[in-house]
Amino acid sequence: MLGVIVVVIGVGIVLGIRRSRRHRAQAGAPLARAERLRNMPSFARAIKRRRVALAAALALGVIAMGVGGIAAARPMAAQTIQPVNTSRDIMLCLDVSGSMAEVDMEILDTFLELTDDFKGERIGLTIFNASPVQVFPLTDDYEFVKEHLKSLRDSFESWDAMPEYWVGTMNGAGSSLIGDGLTACAMRFDHEDEDRSRSIIFASDNEELGDSIVTLPEAAAYASSKGVRIFAINPVAGASTLLTEEMRAAAASTGGEMYELRGTTTVADIVDRVQEEDASALQGDVQIVWTDDPNLWITLLAGFAVAFLLVLWRVKL
Repeated sequence: MLGVIVVVIGVGIVLGIRRSRRHRAQAGAPLARAERLRNMPSFARAIKRRRVALAAALALGVIAMGVGGIAAARPMAAQTIQPVNTSRDIMLCLDVSGSMAEVDMEILDTFLELTDDFKGERIGLTIFNASPVQVFPLTDDYEFVKEHLKSLRDSFESWDAMPEYWVGTMNGAGSSLIGDGLTACAMRFDHEDEDRSRSIIFASDNEELGDSIVTLPEAAAYASSKGVRIFAINPVAGASTLLTEEMRAAAASTGGEMYELRGTTTVADIVDRVQEEDASALQGDVQIVWTDDPNLWITLLAGFAVAFLLVLWRVKL
């Protein structure tokens, strides 16, 4: 569009120059008493109108070329947007105490499988033993999530003096302080003022050694008060009926459920249960997006080009 308008203006200027030259060539014959003609008021007005028209044509041409230059420079316009992510929040909560070492890798494989099944959900990971540590906050960057899950899983096979799953989880007396760990996971949810689907997938054998600040029932009650459901994965279900039933009751009190790690429908059941709740819209950070916006300048260019050609036609250049 812009190129066509520039070509039209150029053609108009060339034709005007050629026609002006032809008129000058034809005006070579002498005219008797031309001074009387020049002194006539009507002739003076005609000359004045022609000069004004020529000046207008020149001005329109210059303006059209200037506007064309602006349009060719691709003017930008800023647009403020606030993306909305419709999703659920899921915190993975893993007991990394010594009694869980043999099954932790299997549980992380289960977490990786869960990640493949979730679409658009925000996922976070917190691990605990004597003290809890947030590995990563809630995020929908699944490559980031898988990278950290795999890294944590590999650390159980490493011979490092300080493996990754120990870092920050040994700050305190005792082991597998389940109530404290579960409470820490429940505290990792953000946007508390919004009504969102919040779930904890909690993996522990519930074999606590030491005194937690918060008991398992108290932690479950706190999670329930925050609208968080607990879906527990018990790798040793049946080894202790009392501990198993305590975990089952804690999960059920929040509207969740307990599953055996090696159950045939563990992953599918948890995914189905979490997705029973409607996803909620979460507004993202305000973003400023710059886009090409030449429409106004192209419109002005077209208008000035048409006016330029009309003036040239009117003065018969």
